[in-house]
Amino acid sequence: MNNRRFARTAGWLVLPCVVAAGLLAWYVTRQPASPFEQQQATSFEPTLVSRGEYVARVSDCVACHSLAGKQPFAGGLEMATPLGAIHATNITPDREHGIGAYSLADFDRAVRHGVAPGGRRLYPAMPYPSYVKLSDDDVKALYAFFMQGVQPANQANIPSDIPWPLNMRWPIALWNGVFAPTATYAAKPGQDALWNRGAYIVQGPGHCGSCHTPRGLAFNEKALDESGAPFLAGALLDGWYAPSLRQDHNTGLGRWSEAQIVQFLKTGRNAHAVVYGSMTEAFNNSTQFMQDEDLAAIARYLKSLPGDPQRDGSPWQYQAVANTPAQNPGAHTYATRCASCHGLDGKGQPEWMPPLAGATSALAKEDASAINITLNGSQRVVAAGMPDAYRMPAFREQLSDQEIADVLSYVRGTWGNNGGAINAKAVGKLRGHTDPASSSPIILHMR
Repeated sequence: MNNRRFARTAGWLVLPCVVAAGLLAWYVTRQPASPFEQQQATSFEPTLVSRGEYVARVSDCVACHSLAGKQPFAGGLEMATPLGAIHATNITPDREHGIGAYSLADFDRAVRHGVAPGGRRLYPAMPYPSYVKLSDDDVKALYAFFMQGVQPANQANIPSDIPWPLNMRWPIALWNGVFAPTATYAAKPGQDALWNRGAYIVQGPGHCGSCHTPRGLAFNEKALDESGAPFLAGALLDGWYAPSLRQDHNTGLGRWSEAQIVQFLKTGRNAHAVVYGSMTEAFNNSTQFMQDEDLAAIARYLKSLPGDPQRDGSPWQYQAVANTPAQNPGAHTYATRCASCHGLDGKGQPEWMPPLAGATSALAKEDASAINITLNGSQRVVAAGMPDAYRMPAFREQLSDQEIADVLSYVRGTWGNNGGAINAKAVGKLRGHTDPASSSPIILHMR
């Protein structure tokens, strides 16, 4: 009797488990719907290919899918994750290793939903949570460019270093269900066309939040548009601190005008700053190629995002330094190593040598950017095809961890800066996990 009762109870338990397993299997292997299911396109008008090239520029596809000295979009870039290294894939129209066999619907699902043909899930290092906002017209133009405007590259993809079972992809479907949006950008009726265009670029193809929005415990962006206060509020990523793009006076764009934002994106510099770190690659291959009206739209949108005085602190004001104390080792290093470019007064030589007085890296509590650029220098900034002549040198061979900590502590505590002192151990940690910036940046000449 007891055995029959146990068997009957077990049977009732097994049934819902089987149903749940079936639903889970369906959910993680299903293919998202695409508006292009019935469309078969093999040739495209030159104007559509040209439009797709522009969308690829705005989307900065080259940043992850190209390596210096290699064929454009052939992949290979190594990206570190908490689980192990992954490598960007070949997205040329090569049919064996690239996306040459993709239909327009396949391409759409990969770009906007992170699902490759056969249901294979892409890691969200591919910013499909942002690209999902791309319009149908932009997706079609992008497909036309990659199929007809890019040369095929017979280069095999590199497998990830993530060990089993962590490399199983099906849990990504569950992650997507919780954190990834599914709808394209919808214009806000209360805003004008310029603001909406800026919002579309920033949230969608520009995927600015991928770097500038803090992430949660599941490595999700904490907000994906202006409705969330963390959106573009600054984040630590890959040894750099991507600053706030909101109207934060100290650590954001509160002191920048719309014209200065446009200038920075167009020329790589303005009175406040010069591009460095990951932003150098974005400038070299993306923002400087954007149309002026699109840059103006980005500026309009970013200037509409309020700052957070509680997070940002009291507004920075310049404070002159009467005499540099000779016994201060950081002050001595600054005077001998830094002042010739950045000035004893910290004001730099705008717009060529950026000021350190009031610099975001000297006001932010996160010290990664200040340490990284001092250790490793800056990449070459190439504006309108002309490499700049004022590259920040690397000091990893000239200065010890303690000397770098001392000089950065001086900078972050002088001229009204209040970023805080830096510990030599923090310098040593980044020294061991970073490399000097290359003087030969990736510059993509698409056609």
